[in-house]
This record gives sequence, C-alpha cells and structure tokens, in this order.
Amino acid sequence: MKTSTDAAPVVRHALNGPTMGTRYAAVFFAPEGMATDALAASLFEAVDRVDRQMSTWKPESDLNRLNAAPVGDWVTIPGELMRVLAEALKIGRATGGAFDIGVGALVAAWGFGPGGRQPDQSLIAASSALPRAATTEALRLDVGGDRVRKMAPLCLDLSGIAKGFGVDEMARVMDAFGIGSWLVGIDGEMRARGLKPDGAPWAVAHERPDRHSREAMGVIELTDMAVATSGNYRHWVEVEGKLLSHTMDPATREPIDNGIASVSVLAAECMAADAWATAFMVLGVEAASKLAAASGMGTIFVFNDGTVRSTI
Repeated sequence: MKTSTDAAPVVRHALNGPTMGTRYAAVFFAPEGMATDALAASLFEAVDRVDRQMSTWKPESDLNRLNAAPVGDWVTIPGELMRVLAEALKIGRATGGAFDIGVGALVAAWGFGPGGRQPDQSLIAASSALPRAATTEALRLDVGGDRVRKMAPLCLDLSGIAKGFGVDEMARVMDAFGIGSWLVGIDGEMRARGLKPDGAPWAVAHERPDRHSREAMGVIELTDMAVATSGNYRHWVEVEGKLLSHTMDPATREPIDNGIASVSVLAAECMAADAWATAFMVLGVEAASKLAAASGMGTIFVFNDGTVRSTI
C-alpha cells in the first residue's frame, strides 16, 4: 500500500530548443508527471535573453549597440552583459591578452563574422596595420551605473564566452525550480548538478576533433562542474587549400596555427570554462597548463596529430 511518505517516482525529463545558431538542451530527473511548461519557458527566456544582448549576428543586440556607439560615450547596458564583460576583462588580464573580446574586426575580416564570407585581404591588412589599444584598457566599466564606454575604437565579439554564460543562466533556472539532478548545455558547453538516481555522475561525450564526423573519443564525468571545449574543427575557412581556424591570436592578429585541435576545460562555472578554453587555444599547451594548474582547472588538450594531454 502506498503511504503519504512514499516519494513520487523520479524519471528522466528532457527539454531543448534553438538558440545562438545551435541548440540548448536540459536533461534532468524529477517526479513523474511533473508539469514542465513553466520550466521550459524559463529556460528559453534565459538563453534568448543572452542571445538578444550578446549576439554579433543580431543588428539590434545590446552588444552591437555598444559596438556602434561613438568612442567616449557612456552606453547603458543590461546587468547580464555587464557581468560577461567584467569576466572577459578579468580573464583577458590574467592571460596577458590571449583572451581578447576586442578582436571583432579581425574575426569579420577573416570571414568568421555575420557576413560569412571568405577572408577579405584588404580588411585584414587594414585591421593588422591599425594600432589597437589593449581591450582591457580601452573598455571602461561602470558596474554600479550599468554603463560602459570605449576609450578607443573597438569591435567586441563575445563568441568565446557568451554560450558559457548562457549555460550558467540555464543552471540558475534549474536551481530556482528546485531540481537537484540535471545536465544543461549549449552546443559543446555543459554544466551538471548532482548525481543521477543510480548514484552515477553525469557523463558527457568528449568529441574527437574531426570536421567530418561527431565521433566521441572518450567520456568526461561531471558532478557540480562545467566543461567547455574550444576547437578549430567546426568553424573554419579554406584558403588556397589550407584550413584556417576561427580562433584569433590577438598578438599576431591571425588565426592560430599551433598544432592544437581542441582544448576542454573543467571549472565551477561554464562562463569561465568557455573563456579559458578559448584562451588556452591561443596560449599553447605549456603556458596554458601552468595557468590551469594555478587556478585548479582540469584540461584536455587534443593535438592535430591525435595525441592527448589530460589532467582530468
């Protein structure tokens, strides 16, 4: 006989939808028959809000409004965008500029911007020749006043951090609904809470960096952690038979070419994991490994020759 103290059966639920040119997904365990409409709406609003604020592809986004503002003018921005800008500048300083959100003009010139074209040599030459102030110095944040201004010409691109923040916003929603066992993600950026009902951690496929397939080369186990992967195998352009990475080296102002195919980073929050993964692609394995060890982050480096270096 069922008593009032018997817990309702816990079953697997799944929600997903489009965002940021890809898809978001949430998998969680909750009582059977749970109404998920409100949760689904809240998850969509969370990721859609990030996209509306931080997209370079939406002309009306808050980021594009900031990009279009005259140098020196204060621009009022939403709190979420302020948090991402602050974290981006923090990691930019910690990496000596290897993580740089001010490379938007370079990204577009090399054919990875909203135009989706081939590299434009005239734009590349102009962007490379133009003296550029360090983004960490050229972008001033007034956190208390929810405003920001550019002290020099800047075109900001948050593609190396915005998806991770979107995952953290999904995590905030799941926690607010009181769900204790979940895995949320946007594309390759993931975050997990708790254990599955059988006591196992969440398992995330570690994708082989192969532009022709989506084959897993291993599994990453997550419990109350996030993982983000940056790689040169999904977004690239081909010029004269050579594949060029979408990740820009701010120092050389060119796509990176250092033998690294992908970097996965484990951290407490996905926004940080996302940004650090991008930075580590630029820094290279030796400098990146020292920073990761000092910060307590786990890493997996996969190289173009198929070798792997992991601290997880």
